[in-house]
Amino acid sequence: MSSAPATSLQDIISHAKEYGFVFPSSEIYDGLQAVYDYGQNGVELKNSLKSAWWKAMTQLHDNIVGIDAAIFMHPLTWKASGHVDGFNDPMIDNKDSKKRYRADQLLEGKAEEYANAGRPEKASALLAEMGRLLGAENLDGVRELIIAEGIVCPVSKTANWTDVRQFNLMFSTQVGSVAEDASLIYLRPETAQGIFVNFLNVQKSGRMKVPFGIAQIGKAFRNEIVARQFTFRMREFEQMEMQFFVRPGSEMDWYESWKEQRLRFHKAIGLPAEKLQYHDHEKLAHYANAAVDIEFQFPFGFREIEGIHSRTDFDLKNHQELSKKKQQYFDPEVNQNYIPYVVETSVGADRLFLAVFCNAFTRESDGDKERVYLKFHPALAPVKAAVLPLVKKDGLAEKAQEIAKSLKSSFRTVYDDNAAIGKRYTRQDLIGTPFCIAVDYQTMEDDTVTIRHRDTTQQERVPVSQLKEKIGREVSLERILEAI
Repeated sequence: MSSAPATSLQDIISHAKEYGFVFPSSEIYDGLQAVYDYGQNGVELKNSLKSAWWKAMTQLHDNIVGIDAAIFMHPLTWKASGHVDGFNDPMIDNKDSKKRYRADQLLEGKAEEYANAGRPEKASALLAEMGRLLGAENLDGVRELIIAEGIVCPVSKTANWTDVRQFNLMFSTQVGSVAEDASLIYLRPETAQGIFVNFLNVQKSGRMKVPFGIAQIGKAFRNEIVARQFTFRMREFEQMEMQFFVRPGSEMDWYESWKEQRLRFHKAIGLPAEKLQYHDHEKLAHYANAAVDIEFQFPFGFREIEGIHSRTDFDLKNHQELSKKKQQYFDPEVNQNYIPYVVETSVGADRLFLAVFCNAFTRESDGDKERVYLKFHPALAPVKAAVLPLVKKDGLAEKAQEIAKSLKSSFRTVYDDNAAIGKRYTRQDLIGTPFCIAVDYQTMEDDTVTIRHRDTTQQERVPVSQLKEKIGREVSLERILEAI
């Protein structure tokens, strides 16, 4: 069996839609750019990923607890966090095509061209210069750099650029019963601030001792001007974040520890080591003294799926100053009050979904015959087992339904008797079902069934009484948690 051609992003998008994973939002009205709906199989996969992350954080660590903060927050929250004044992307328009681009992404694309052409020093120098100009907020210099590098608009093929302008990414709305009394508030651009403003609530009510963490899964919203690459960059997305509060001076040790732990998680859910890499930030965010991305190799290249940041005491200190409420912790071990430092791990649930989906998409050729299947970790697959009667007569269908019913309370099981059994196997392959259980005439004689394994297509005969234990172990999240 030989490998098929490389998978493109369009292959992924088409398969995701056709088999119920991801749909364009409001598609009957021609959709809404950079907004997507998860279908019947997609929501199961995404929920499994969220559950694996949640358990890995809160169940495996005695000193990490979870919260679920509101999306709407007092507007001063975003003043303290720096988002009102500094949550901007540098945008540039091409006057001929009328298309708008992120200036930093144009330069990063040029750097990638240099790297691919065997000129890594040139790529590094360009990124360093971009970082210097953006850090100094020298937007004129950024425009000049784009022109000096000969970067043109992909549509018009011209370098007729406007000035670079900063564009705030937060969505704003108003709260109040009547327009005259309405107040401006924001849809949160990140979930982290809901954790920071609840730091003392959790610490005191849970009698937590530093070091400890607070985890959260929730929606965030960013008005991305250049949204692209399917669910990789969306305007409404979901984050899985954990803020780990530590004693000042110990943050770099914890930073290194969480880098390693988080990489192990991604390997445990089935992402191969050769498709994962660390990428240290050239330009640090205003709140960080160290930052690294864990990147996955998508069909469009290595891109971030998780960020680990040492956020210092920036957030708690700013909230203390603006709210006039102390955000300090008394550490009995050193007999001292201090504002804790924070190490953050932040995963994009939608990006992780896309990474797992891209990695699972498998196309194999055997002569003129091609096989496509989704090679999910069994614990993440939307459907864990499908029960298929060989034929619908002679009591086989009833027996298969009985088996399916007995398994449903343990893991997601479906029953299917439509079409020839070979076609039903293919149907389950295309959504990533790891186990197909065939009920045949021998089942009626000795109460055994055939289990077909998705990845190898090999089959084994198993007593019905052993199905729940045998398959249950394979599809349990315990397998992921034990590998971390």
